[in-house]
Amino acid sequence: MFFATKIQFDHLFGWQKKSRKFLPFLLTIIFTLVVSSQSFSSVTKKTEILWDTYGIPHIYGNNPQGAFQAFGWAQMQSHGNLLLRLYGQARGRAAEYWGEDYLESDEWVLTMGVPKRANTWYKAQNSAFRNYLNAFASGINAYAKEHPDLIDDEVKVVLPVTPQDVLSHLQRVLLFTFVVDPGRVADITHAKSAPGSNGWAIAPKRSASGKALLLANPHLPWSDLFLWYEAQITAPGIDAYGATLVGIPVLAIAFNDNLGWTHTVNTHDGWDAYELKLQKDGYLFDGKVRPFETATFSLKVKEKKGSLLTQTFSVKSSVHGPVITGKDGKTVALRVVGEDSSGILKQWWDMASAKNLTQFQKVLQRLQLPMFTVMYADREGHIMHLFNGLVPVRKEGDFAYWQGIIPGDTSKTLWTEIHPYKDLPKVIDPPSGWLQNANDAPWTTTFPSAIKANNYPSYMAPRGPMDFRAQRSARMLAEDESISFEEMIAYKHSTQMELADRILDDLIPPAQKQGNPLAQQAADVLAKWDRQANADSQGAVLFAAWAEKLDFDQAFSQPWSETQPRTTPDGLANPQAAVALLEAVATEIQKTYGSLDISWGEVFRLRTGKINLPGNGADGYLGTFRVVNFSPETEKRFQSIGGDSFVAAVEFSQPVRAMALTSYGNATQPGSPHVGDQIQLFARKQLRPVWRSPQEINAHLEERKVF
Repeated sequence: MFFATKIQFDHLFGWQKKSRKFLPFLLTIIFTLVVSSQSFSSVTKKTEILWDTYGIPHIYGNNPQGAFQAFGWAQMQSHGNLLLRLYGQARGRAAEYWGEDYLESDEWVLTMGVPKRANTWYKAQNSAFRNYLNAFASGINAYAKEHPDLIDDEVKVVLPVTPQDVLSHLQRVLLFTFVVDPGRVADITHAKSAPGSNGWAIAPKRSASGKALLLANPHLPWSDLFLWYEAQITAPGIDAYGATLVGIPVLAIAFNDNLGWTHTVNTHDGWDAYELKLQKDGYLFDGKVRPFETATFSLKVKEKKGSLLTQTFSVKSSVHGPVITGKDGKTVALRVVGEDSSGILKQWWDMASAKNLTQFQKVLQRLQLPMFTVMYADREGHIMHLFNGLVPVRKEGDFAYWQGIIPGDTSKTLWTEIHPYKDLPKVIDPPSGWLQNANDAPWTTTFPSAIKANNYPSYMAPRGPMDFRAQRSARMLAEDESISFEEMIAYKHSTQMELADRILDDLIPPAQKQGNPLAQQAADVLAKWDRQANADSQGAVLFAAWAEKLDFDQAFSQPWSETQPRTTPDGLANPQAAVALLEAVATEIQKTYGSLDISWGEVFRLRTGKINLPGNGADGYLGTFRVVNFSPETEKRFQSIGGDSFVAAVEFSQPVRAMALTSYGNATQPGSPHVGDQIQLFARKQLRPVWRSPQEINAHLEERKVF
């Protein structure tokens, strides 16, 4: 740098002899160059974590390896006990560490071959990224060594952590929780709801500022392996802000100065269950008997007195994959996509490093992420929706067919190839100027429809329905032709129930005319209700209780229609039966709460740690964009257990404008001031400013850690 500065000086000095009046100006430039070079040099000599007052780590790495090490340290400081417990489960040794309650989890992990595959994935990394994973693990171990008093004794048995543990955890989360849920496997014949999310991308033509907007809003349980961790990671080649799930060493949802993306759980089928026909000691396949491959594991189980009991556990595999015994006694083999996707973490890292849409798409084309919608926006004004995932090339059947149990005795049903990137449903810069996904199929991402289902295999995604939350999402975007940053945040917090808007006009009049006195009173409450799930909304408790008992398959006179995706279903098929149900529900509500118009926030509470606040938001099936999932706490009260978790609203102005919230706070470690410290904002439907520049961070600095 000195050499370059000297050349600049000589050149400028020679020039200034001809124009001495510019000397002060030139000296100022030279001084600035020198000071800037010294400042840059001092920053790059060290790696540090700047913790802001919300417990967000802003990591400045002198190189990527330093950033990974610091990120491992940061996750331990915020979530050490949880992280070690998750890694212990990903090893398939949790029952050995903590008892038989974890035995089922261990069997699932070992059946899916997770620890063995982690070694394969680790060897498959290039040398640089392998060093990054080593550094992340070393940061975890370094924190544990320096702060043993801050970690629970019962989880220390997991130490030291290895990079293979990181990859085992990644598999357990992505492939064997999101792609294939063990609970779904146990009951294949019944659909189970998957974790949800909202995602928006708004083009400059529909933005009040003329800048693209992005809304990230995953909905996940507020516990266990689903917890989000918010962070900023800065190193040579990257300056990204966002969130990842605890234990994952890179950001999974993020933005930088040029672009950003979010994920939603898409309508993706990445696993199949094949019923095997047993014969002799094997199974039939294309008319021949094939032998099973068998792997045997010794499982240790910690007993209550501390002794270890050893059990032998065997896993059979067919040509399809590992074999399980179904709930009905059938022998079923599982086939799951992504088992050779060793580059998942590097793909996320490179997505966060990309500077434009071309670079971003080049990274996406690797197809390492096994699933998830990608909703994208950038400073150049581009927006994109990609139905991302590893989609098997199937010879027959539609989406519904592949949701059931598939015959496993023929190669006709055995898929071996994955659709390339070009085959996936995708739209860039649609005429509408907006894109949304609320876990609906890609065909309803915007209107007029920009992705046509007829152009894709029938097994790619279901044709519908578009549920009420997705309809609410599209409605808010379609009805506002100039959306400001502030309006996007307000829409994000909307608790309006689309179902109520669709059906109350058919319920209230017959209840007022034909119902008994209690039904008439209930109808009056619903008529006055604001049709929202705010803390002070009166009537929401009654309506939600009625809707919960409504048979959605039979309730509507006009079922959902692919030709009217945003306005159906509609109308009550049997108003008399609906009124009778309202009478029964009103009786229960009156008995339980003493009033039909009890406010939503009295019954539904926001709980984290010792904090207990009136709640707002509701389950997405009611058509509420602001999703909060509640579980019974007592006979009369419900507490929040999931839903809106991490939220980021981003405007790609210069500089980028962003606000965010991690609903339950950015820590779970006992004694941390950041356990639940954002729930008050959550209750008030507010986001907090995102601090990204050194000046902003230093103005809100809580702690500095230098490595």
